[in-house]
Amino acid sequence: MRIYDIVMREILERKSQMMMSFIAIFLGITAVVAIKNISYFSERAVERELDTLGANVLILPKAVTLQDYYSADLHDEVIPEEYVLRLTMSDIEGVDNLSPKLCVPVELSDRNFTLTGILPKSEFRAKSAWAGAGIFGRPLGCGVVEGLEEQPEDKQTLIRKRVIETLEADEVLLGAEVATATLISEGDSLELLGQPFKVIAVLPETGTVDDSRVFAHLHTVQELSGKGEVVNAIEVVGCCKQIAAGLVDGINTLLPDAKVVTVTQIAKAQVTINEMLRKVSLAFIGIIVVVGGASIANYMYSNVSERRREIGTMMALGATPSQVLRMLLIKAALLGIVGGLTGYAAGTLLAMKVGPHFAGVPVLPMPVLMGWALGLSLLIALAASYFPARRAANLDPCICLQEV
Repeated sequence: MRIYDIVMREILERKSQMMMSFIAIFLGITAVVAIKNISYFSERAVERELDTLGANVLILPKAVTLQDYYSADLHDEVIPEEYVLRLTMSDIEGVDNLSPKLCVPVELSDRNFTLTGILPKSEFRAKSAWAGAGIFGRPLGCGVVEGLEEQPEDKQTLIRKRVIETLEADEVLLGAEVATATLISEGDSLELLGQPFKVIAVLPETGTVDDSRVFAHLHTVQELSGKGEVVNAIEVVGCCKQIAAGLVDGINTLLPDAKVVTVTQIAKAQVTINEMLRKVSLAFIGIIVVVGGASIANYMYSNVSERRREIGTMMALGATPSQVLRMLLIKAALLGIVGGLTGYAAGTLLAMKVGPHFAGVPVLPMPVLMGWALGLSLLIALAASYFPARRAANLDPCICLQEV
């Protein structure tokens, strides 16, 4: 009879004993998988919400007093545009969407508005020193969920990130309030600071200061205003985790003559919530190790004690200590595999059911957790069974056969 046949017969004959150990592993893995699944998608949802708020880090001149976060560029102080090069060439992690701006007052149809110079993506790609900087990517863990594609950047995303693909020297985009007040629409022409421009798009209304702005190429605004290669502010859509992990300190070190401000309260709140979920997850892992391991170890010790004569008979008939050890460890491995796989399935279903109600986010299956759950349950089962199995393998068959 093969060793695997002996193991299966042992499992089938002692189902009730093994069931208690299986339940301990199953419930623990289910809880951990559910918590990790929900916390992962909850983190991604919070980060995507932060992303929609627009820039969460502003780099400003030292002399600027921050009155309103989203209109902090409306001042006369400037910083060198060269700061953009420093950021793109640095090894600071978490700088995703980078947008330098220069604002100057303009008059259009007898009304005062703000002309804001920005750099399109094409301008960054055109500079060999900036190529490949990766400042327009959102890495996994920064609001991007694997398997879900981001929306392509276009003129409609300008309000959120001030990032567009291309913007020629004679092209402008109008905020909703500007278009309404001047009756200018897409395709029309207008004159600003003595130069003609073509309106390539009217941006949707947002209820922010951007509605009263006209957006043009940064270098065009610099030339028309005569201010040179300077900007009023540099906006950064930074990865929220990196903000909390020291992104602001890194920028302060890199640009000591600038002021760096951020929505730290939001970033810290997210990190606090995520840290709490991680601690709960670790607590459940500890429970699995203690309860599941103790249950399996107790089951294996009891099993060895009950089967001393059977083990002695097997060894007297020619079974080696290594075969006895392997038999018991195979049984423990089967327990770990079944407990891990069923725990993963139950935990995933629980997360998909509970997540939308309690966390307010849709939850999808995470295949990566299957390997994690299987590895954890196998490790616990084998570690808890090793010493009882070693004890069985070292039994003296003569002494075992003398026992009544």
